[in-house]
Amino acid sequence: MTANGYLQLVLYLIVLLGLAGPLGLYMARVYRGEVLAWLRPLENNLFRLCGIQADEDMHWTRYAYAMLAFNLLGFLAVYGLQRLQVWLPLNPDGMGPITPDSAFNTAVSFITNSNWQDYGGETTMSYLTQMLGLSVQNFLSAASGMATLVALMRGFSRREASSVGNFWVDMVRSTLYILLPLSLILSLLLVSQGVVQTFSAHATAQLLQPVEYEVVKHGLDGRPLQDVKGQPVMVKVATRVQAIAVGPVASQIAIKQLGSNGGGFFNVNSAHPFENPTPLSNFLEMLAILLIPAALCFTFGSLVGDPRQGHALLAAMTLIFIGLLAVCVWAEQSGNPLFDRLGLATQASSLQAGGNMEGKETRFGIVNSALWATATTAASNGSVNAMHDSFTPLGGLVPMWLMQLGEVVYGGVGSGLYGMIIFALVGVFIAGLMIGRTPEYLGKKIGAFEMKMAAVAILMPPLLALVGTAFAVVLDAGRAGIANPGAHGFSEILYAYSSAGNNNGSAFAGLSANTPFYNASLGLVMLLARYWLAIPVLAIAGSLAAKKIVPASNGTLPTHTPLFVFLLIATVIVVGALTFLPALALGPVVEQLQLLGLK
Repeated sequence: MTANGYLQLVLYLIVLLGLAGPLGLYMARVYRGEVLAWLRPLENNLFRLCGIQADEDMHWTRYAYAMLAFNLLGFLAVYGLQRLQVWLPLNPDGMGPITPDSAFNTAVSFITNSNWQDYGGETTMSYLTQMLGLSVQNFLSAASGMATLVALMRGFSRREASSVGNFWVDMVRSTLYILLPLSLILSLLLVSQGVVQTFSAHATAQLLQPVEYEVVKHGLDGRPLQDVKGQPVMVKVATRVQAIAVGPVASQIAIKQLGSNGGGFFNVNSAHPFENPTPLSNFLEMLAILLIPAALCFTFGSLVGDPRQGHALLAAMTLIFIGLLAVCVWAEQSGNPLFDRLGLATQASSLQAGGNMEGKETRFGIVNSALWATATTAASNGSVNAMHDSFTPLGGLVPMWLMQLGEVVYGGVGSGLYGMIIFALVGVFIAGLMIGRTPEYLGKKIGAFEMKMAAVAILMPPLLALVGTAFAVVLDAGRAGIANPGAHGFSEILYAYSSAGNNNGSAFAGLSANTPFYNASLGLVMLLARYWLAIPVLAIAGSLAAKKIVPASNGTLPTHTPLFVFLLIATVIVVGALTFLPALALGPVVEQLQLLGLK
C-alpha cells in the first residue's frame, strides 16, 4: 500500500476521534436536559402537543412497552405507504404497489434499524415512500436505539430507583437536538458535492444507438417469474432511451449514515455517483457512519460520572476495528494469486498489480472501499460503496465477521454501545469467577438476573443467523436464490442471515433474496434480533437502577485499565470466533484456501 493510502486511513481515524469527544459531551448535556434555552419552547410545545409528561419517569417494563408500541406504529405506516403508493402523491414516475412479502420485509428492516434492501429504490419506491416512510424511520429507529442506551446508562448512574427515564422524552431529544441538526449540516455538505436533491421525475437521455439487455419477467401479480429450476425468467428488451433516476437523495443519505441505517435511495447504494459523487462526499459519509456510535462512548463516561469508562470501551472498539481494517485492506491490495498460477502474469500486471479492483469504483479505490466495508459492518450501517460479493474471500470475511461479533465494534447508534456494555458485564463476571468475588461494574453488583439477560442478548443474534442459514441451505426455496455454486454460495447465505441477525443490512449481493422465502425469513430474523436484544437490555437497566452503589475496594476489578480493555476484546472475539468459526470454515475460509491452491 502506498503512503497515500496510509495517510487516508490515519486521517480518517484522527478526524473521527477528534470530533467524537465534543459531540459525545454535547449529547450528555442533551440527555441531562441541559438543552439550549432558545429551543426549550419548541421542546415544551412538542411535549404538550403529544401529551408527554416530561417529568414522569417510567419503570423499565413501561419503557419497553412504549418502545415496542411506537415501533409497531412505524411498521404499519411503512407497510401501508408501500402498498398504497400508486394512489398517493409525490409519485411522478408512477411506481406501483410493493408486493406484500417485500413490503413486510422492508417495513421490518427500517423499524429495526437494519435497512436490508431487497429492492431497487429508484425503480420501486415513490418519493413519498422514500421520504415519509423510509427517511422518517431512519430517524426514529436510530432514536429508539439511542433511547434504549440512555435508559441503560441511567441504570448505572441511579441508585435504588424504580425508573429508567421517559421513553418519549428521550426520543424527542435524540431526534430534535442530535439527529436533525447533524443531518441538516451533512445534507448541505453533500448537496455541495453534487448529491441530488429534487422532486423532479426521472430525466431521460437519447442514446446514440439502441441497447439490448435482459430484464426479469414479472407475472400479473407483480412477482418475478421463475423457471423449473427456480431461476428467474429473463426476457430481452431494446431501447434508445435511458432513464436517469433522480429524487430527494441528499436528505435521505445524511440520516442513513448518521443513524447507522444504511438504506440507500439507489439500488447500488453509495457506489452510485448521484449518491456519493466525489472523494470528499465519500469521506464525509464514512465519517458519519461511525461518528455518533464513537461519540456515545464519551456520553456514557459523562453520564455515569467516570469518563475513563467510556474511554476504555472506545479503546476496545478501536483496537478491534484497526486490526480487522488492516486485514481487509491487505487482502484487497494483495489481489488474486490465481493469475500467476494460471500463467497470466502479463494480464496480472495490468489487472491485479494494484490489487483487487473488481466491484469497486475507481474514484474511491481499494483503500477507501475496504475502509467503507469495515466501517459499515462495524457500525451496523450496511451501506456500501463497493460490492462486498466481489471482495477476496479473506477481504469479504472481515465485514462478515464484524457483524457476527454482535455489531459492538462501534455498532449502531445506541445499539452498538449497549451491546458492548453487555460484553463488559460478561467480562467482569468471568473475572469475578477467576478471583472468587461477586462481579461489579460501575459500582453495581452483577447478579444472576443480569447475567441471564446478558446471555439472552449475546446468544440470540448468532442463534438467529446460524439457524436461518441452516434452513436456507437445506430448503429448495433457499437454495434457489444462490447464483454462485459451492463455498461462495454458502457465504452469500451466511452473510445475509448474519446481516439480518445483527441488524446490519449489507449483503454479498449475489443472492436473489427478493422472494417470499427470504423476505419472510429475513424479516423475522431482523425482528427477533432487534427486540430480543433491546428488551433484555432494558431489563438489565431496571435491575441495576434498583440497586445501591457499592463503594470500590481493594478487590474491585478496575474497568478503565488496559488490562480490562484486553479482557473485553478477548471476550468479544472468543464469543464470535467460537460461535461462527465452523460456519466460516465452510465459506470464506474454504474459498481462501482454494484461492491459494491449498484445497
